[in-house]
Amino acid sequence: MSKIRRDYENSLWRKLVRFVYGENDSFHEKAGYDIEHPETEKRKEETFFEEVDYTKKKKESDKFFAKYSAIAEKRGEKVYNHFYKFLAAITCFSIIMILLVTVAKLPSFGNPDNPVNNEVSERYIEQGLEETGAVNIVAGMILDYRAFDTLGESHVLFIACVCVMILLRLDKETNDPEKLKALENDRDFEPKNEAILQHAAKILVPVIILFGIYIVLNGHISPGGGFAGGAIIGSGLILYLNAFGFKKTEMFFTTKTFSVVSVSSLLFYSLSKTYSFFTGANDLHSIIGPGTPGAILSAGLILPLNIAVGAVVACTMYGFYALFRKGGI
Repeated sequence: MSKIRRDYENSLWRKLVRFVYGENDSFHEKAGYDIEHPETEKRKEETFFEEVDYTKKKKESDKFFAKYSAIAEKRGEKVYNHFYKFLAAITCFSIIMILLVTVAKLPSFGNPDNPVNNEVSERYIEQGLEETGAVNIVAGMILDYRAFDTLGESHVLFIACVCVMILLRLDKETNDPEKLKALENDRDFEPKNEAILQHAAKILVPVIILFGIYIVLNGHISPGGGFAGGAIIGSGLILYLNAFGFKKTEMFFTTKTFSVVSVSSLLFYSLSKTYSFFTGANDLHSIIGPGTPGAILSAGLILPLNIAVGAVVACTMYGFYALFRKGGI
């Protein structure tokens, strides 16, 4: 090709024409090389060797990365295992030392001069009615003096039920034949249509639940309280479930009911006692007084706290039974 022809093909006008017709992607100088131009052929050869060299280097780098990443993974796993064991040992040792030091600082067991044998029990018996307003000394002790312990016990019940739910709950959308069969056995063959049990349950269940409510509401003025009343209410729910089946029970008690009642009760307990702890620790006046001892609306927060504890206990008892029975609430 003549020099004039090459100059024409590489001119700005020809570049624009080729760009418009889609023959080239840009106005860069390398896009204007002619196929027959010797510099174009040279550039192609250089590009080819560059690509070959790049491919070779890439394979070598990939091999190098794969080799040393495998080594890092193995060493990293070993380091993690050693660090985990070391941290676990340090944690256990620290807890053991804290417990040993605490026990060493405690008064000797059985010593009549121990505060637990004189001051604490004396305070509960002699000043419990005046300070808590509860005629039932036990209710005043566990829901006022030692309310923080009862809060922990209530949370233990809730967490235990949640753990059992995680372990035993059966997914309704599962494809496991054994789980599906377990669901069908409880669903398809209920209620059992046992006339004696159902007629007895119609009479006993309302009485049992009402008696449980009575025990909860009168726990601060008579023997009873949230734990005892909640257990009675839970037994009434279990009896109703055995008599009429899950379908009828789920009309008023479902997983959502369990969650809402339990969480609401625990939150109320936590918030209300936080107020009591704050005012008591700072010698502040509390708007919630002990009231008149012996009256139903007395003993400060003990009555609503009994209701909260009773709700958690009732839900936990029924939840345990339902989970062990069919893998769900």
